[in-house]
Amino acid sequence: MFAPQPIGFVRTPYQNTTSIPRGLGAKHEAEGIIEILPEFDLGLTDIEGFSHLYVLWVFDRAGEFQLIGAPPTDSRPHGVFATRSPRRPNPIGLTVVELLRRDGALLYVRGVDMLDRTPVLDIKPYLSSVPSETLRRGWLAEVEARNK
Repeated sequence: MFAPQPIGFVRTPYQNTTSIPRGLGAKHEAEGIIEILPEFDLGLTDIEGFSHLYVLWVFDRAGEFQLIGAPPTDSRPHGVFATRSPRRPNPIGLTVVELLRRDGALLYVRGVDMLDRTPVLDIKPYLSSVPSETLRRGWLAEVEARNK
């Protein structure tokens, strides 16, 4: 095992979880800034060439984990691993953001869905070779069909 440490922190407009868009049709269009700590900024070399990034971060204010819960999009309970719930055994978040620009150790991004000052664990270029027509949306597809 390893002891994760932040490589930086994200600045977002969200001071509390109720202000973060969630549920079916939620649009994550808010802009934010990922501030990389000085000892890691060399790792940003050549990141400007990517349009989108995976951001791994910590649900540092989520509280105790729950293995079953009802997400805001459905009244039926689902397992935590079939949802994006913050109450996870390992409180790790994953978000895809659009990279707008880089200014030194600052990454200006769009699509943040985390609280202000959330610790960032890692950043990776977003690359997907999965064709959209082969993706399945599980129980979300059922909820979307019921809400049409």
